[in-house]
Amino acid sequence: MLILKSNWPEYELVDSGNGKRLERFGKYLLSRPDPQCIWKPRLIDSIWEGSDAKFIESMNKAERGRWIKSSDMPEKWLMKFMDLKIWVKLSPFKHTGVFPEQSEHWIWIAEKINNYHLKNKDTNKKLNILNLFAYTGMTSLVCAKEGASVTHVDASRPTIGWARENQMVSQLESKPMRWILDDAMKFVGREIKRGVKYDGIIMDPPIYGHGPEGERWDFYESMPQLLELCRQVLSVQPVFILINAYAISASFIMLENLLKDFNLPGNIESGELVLKEKDSDRLLSTGIFARWSKE
Repeated sequence: MLILKSNWPEYELVDSGNGKRLERFGKYLLSRPDPQCIWKPRLIDSIWEGSDAKFIESMNKAERGRWIKSSDMPEKWLMKFMDLKIWVKLSPFKHTGVFPEQSEHWIWIAEKINNYHLKNKDTNKKLNILNLFAYTGMTSLVCAKEGASVTHVDASRPTIGWARENQMVSQLESKPMRWILDDAMKFVGREIKRGVKYDGIIMDPPIYGHGPEGERWDFYESMPQLLELCRQVLSVQPVFILINAYAISASFIMLENLLKDFNLPGNIESGELVLKEKDSDRLLSTGIFARWSKE
């Protein structure tokens, strides 16, 4: 199945082609590389050239690229979603800290948490959510806003700092959120020993990476091990599991099969996350996902 980005006025995929995307984040138009966009752009060059910032890749693959910005381009600016606010920044890795294609997942997660709390309002039990490889924290904020307790785990100290900035600007400082700088595998292993259980697990692992102490992550080797650990921290009656993956040479069927290994009663959905161009039927695939829910 395909999952299109929800109707989010703050973001648009304006055009794509010649190895690039043209996107609007808030009021700013950005041009950045995307190697899969080998087709022709729809819009004329002058529109692309009018972008507020464009990312230029380094000729040396070992070096980072750089952003070329207009004179009035700020270092960061705010975007809003579901009464939440998030800081957008131009990172040296061409990212902005916002992944608009995830907005459908944010809505799905909010619905699962709300439905659970409505059904359990007499007991006042709140869901306990684990967010691994949690990056700048939009998914964590959605969970917290809907009343869940959240454990946000990432291996990058600057990224966790960015996520905490998003928590503050969204006025969620009073919500039960734990910020953990750690290797995902090591952290879940320790949670097993501590007897901690989670009702929902979210993960967005890279294909390759390193923990804060140099721990090696390789998706194809590490992911089955991590999921086995996650199985052991699931509560007796879990509510949802969500896995996203980017830039891996596999289909969403692989992620679906990993979720099937949990042998949980409920519903599994899998597919591609897709952005639709403004004023066009052309679609841009951004990643794959699989998600399980009790309902």
